[in-house]
Amino acid sequence: MTEPDLHTIVIEDVKRALAEDIGSGDITASLIPESQQSTATVISREEATLAGANWFNEVFKQLDESISIDWQVSDGDHIKPDQVLCTLSGPSRALLSGERSALNFLQTLSASATVASQYALLIKDTQTRILDTRKTIPGLRRAQKYAVTCGGCYNHRVGLYDAYLIKENHIAAAGSITKAVTNARSLNPQAKVEVEVENLNEVNEALTANADILLLDNFDLKMLREAVALNKGQAILEASGNVTTETVRAIAETGVDTISTGELTKHIRAIDLSMRFN
Repeated sequence: MTEPDLHTIVIEDVKRALAEDIGSGDITASLIPESQQSTATVISREEATLAGANWFNEVFKQLDESISIDWQVSDGDHIKPDQVLCTLSGPSRALLSGERSALNFLQTLSASATVASQYALLIKDTQTRILDTRKTIPGLRRAQKYAVTCGGCYNHRVGLYDAYLIKENHIAAAGSITKAVTNARSLNPQAKVEVEVENLNEVNEALTANADILLLDNFDLKMLREAVALNKGQAILEASGNVTTETVRAIAETGVDTISTGELTKHIRAIDLSMRFN
């Protein structure tokens, strides 16, 4: 499968959002004279890490290319309450019609970026990296994964097609970890093979089978340290399960290479932003 570039994804995400919101036409915006021009500013109401400016811009580009947007900040920047993020100028109808969709993208993606930045800060002086998961809003996976990188964390696989992740049910169906890894190598020798393991015996079997990555599922801190010792740098070790801002530091200090958490994309609250007409 050929993965579309981010620019193409932004365009398609925005097309869907505008079709969903505007449908056959914005009947309220039609109350405004077609020739009327306006300016507006977007203001933050809380601290956050910004993400989603490209989606925001694309909303207004698709509605009316004459709209100009002057950004005071960039994706990845820390923003503060009552800070002006950007100023828009152009036809009033298009500004009104695009307001909600544009803010939805900016608020949602900034939410993922903000959570990611909190996690990244907690382990910034360790060698461990924080990864996202596939627990994303349907239809916005690439957008949220982009936002995660704005916050200083990293992407796991994009979907089911770009890397193996052999989990408990795959192992049961294949017959064993060894058989599952052997089959993966035979079918697609170039793809990375990750195996979910639930105990130290499975760690040993996955290492013997030469898995590239071991997903240490719900290991406590003692088991994580033991897995690191057994591994001796052979495979990449990924800790997952019960990861919170309270636990992530201790998990990183066990020596695992990566920590994955759905909180970056699933447990989020939209950042409070507003758009005001001047």
